[in-house]
Amino acid sequence: MNIISIQNNIGLPKYKQIILSIEKAIEEEKLVKGDRLPSVNKVCLAFSLSRDTVLLGYDELKKRGIIYAIPGKGYYVKSVEITIKQKIFLLFDELNSFKEDIYNSFLQHIGKNVQVDIFFHHFNAPVFEKLINDANGNYTKYIIMPTNLNDVVKSVKTLPVGEVIILDQTNPGLKMYPAIYQNHEKDIFEGLLKGKTRLNKYEKLILIFPGFREPLGMKTGFEAFCREYDFAYEIITEFTDREITLGDLYIIPNDRDLVRVIEKARDQNLKLGLNFGIISYNETPLKKIVASGITTISTHFETMGKILADMVLKGRKEQIENKSSLTMRNSL
Repeated sequence: MNIISIQNNIGLPKYKQIILSIEKAIEEEKLVKGDRLPSVNKVCLAFSLSRDTVLLGYDELKKRGIIYAIPGKGYYVKSVEITIKQKIFLLFDELNSFKEDIYNSFLQHIGKNVQVDIFFHHFNAPVFEKLINDANGNYTKYIIMPTNLNDVVKSVKTLPVGEVIILDQTNPGLKMYPAIYQNHEKDIFEGLLKGKTRLNKYEKLILIFPGFREPLGMKTGFEAFCREYDFAYEIITEFTDREITLGDLYIIPNDRDLVRVIEKARDQNLKLGLNFGIISYNETPLKKIVASGITTISTHFETMGKILADMVLKGRKEQIENKSSLTMRNSL
């Protein structure tokens, strides 16, 4: 018990005194990796504390990865890296260049003394649920990208409500959580509207929308724009064995389909921006130079990472709609 010191009337909550005592013991090597901590009951009796107070201190250390619990046996030192003040669970859908931009920006702005563990659910609901269950109670913050998965709300609600941030897409069942998200319906509508003067030269607007990973808002925003401004339009799930017709404008969320359309145009000897057009979703460096420049509708991924870091560091509880813009290039 000599590793824990509790004082009255010093203006510091007693659960934080427990944390500081254990950190100091580790720093002075009075506790090393694998050592067992005093039991919750012993600390309660020694200092006349409630179980909730002691558990609050131990749970905070557990979330930071400094200690771990063995049910029925007690708490043990897991790591002597006491400089880690926040341990963050980051759950993405998949790894691609856009997510890499968010991740790198987040790491750049989150600062030191923070451990970020990144996981991917690959649009698989059982994997999503397992990763959430395994992480529960082991982190100070949970940043979740639920995408368009069904039945994820139940899993997310098992996490501590004050420690969850929703990223990229949200839904009505997750409205109680802070979020930084894209408004896909609004983004595609306003992006097309900004480029409308160039769109007027095309005969038909075609959205390639597989519907598996893509947000439904893209489809509804595209349909709303075409109907309001009286554009002929079509929605297809894939681009295979299809001829490009003169006057077609393709809106393409997936980069694989972007490559297929460009290759098909080359085979048909069609000139991009003259015989047909392309608007791609999500900005990447390559789109500045591929086919003399591809027009994009894209959110600002680096900004998303920066705002996310600020939300974590300052404990902000807002729901923030990340900005999107149309970048005009030769493909339109």
